[in-house]
Amino acid sequence: MSSALRLSGVKRTYIQGTRTIHVLRGIELTLQPGEILGLLGPSGSGKSTLLHIAGLLERPDEGEVRIGDRACSKLADSERTLIRRDALGFIYQFHHLLQEFTALENVTLPMRIAGLDTGKAGGKAAKLLSAMNLKERIDHLPSEMSGGEQQRVAIARALANDPDIILADEPTGNLDEATADVVMDQLVMAVKSHKAAAIVATHNLALAARMDRVVYLHDGHLSTKKP
Repeated sequence: MSSALRLSGVKRTYIQGTRTIHVLRGIELTLQPGEILGLLGPSGSGKSTLLHIAGLLERPDEGEVRIGDRACSKLADSERTLIRRDALGFIYQFHHLLQEFTALENVTLPMRIAGLDTGKAGGKAAKLLSAMNLKERIDHLPSEMSGGEQQRVAIARALANDPDIILADEPTGNLDEATADVVMDQLVMAVKSHKAAAIVATHNLALAARMDRVVYLHDGHLSTKKP
């Protein structure tokens, strides 16, 4: 069985004035289908950069990103966009829902962009929202929902196109502890039920303990041991 995601020798450097900042220094990471990986590290350690590179939103300076059996680092932007649409789902700390659209419409949109007809997309979106315990909120606007409910809509949206990989960047960072627990439970159950792989970047050690595996990003390197 091939891996869902593999990063090989991934390096990323930024130039700020006269400073050279080595954010990622040869990252090696393999993620298996069905595996949920917790990514820990302090603010500024490069967690978001790693997720952006894994999600084909940013290119590494060196190294390779493989999604399934496809080497992606040197693909044209149009090919990378299609892979993001079909194989990747993103969840952020701030849900980024479209405020003028209902929960159902927000979850339907990625499927419509991928070419699914309105009826099938709407039916699937309703099932995803029901699985997130949001059946009664389907026709509500984001402004009519709590923060936890909005984040669960964002999880449903990330799962809309049956991605192979979910990339979550501090998905509970803007929530209180009790709500964060509920959202994380829903995220883990959803990822497992869809047989996806996931990387969840978080500062929360208690939440990270629910993952199948945890790695720490420190000084541009990954380690299984806390720095």
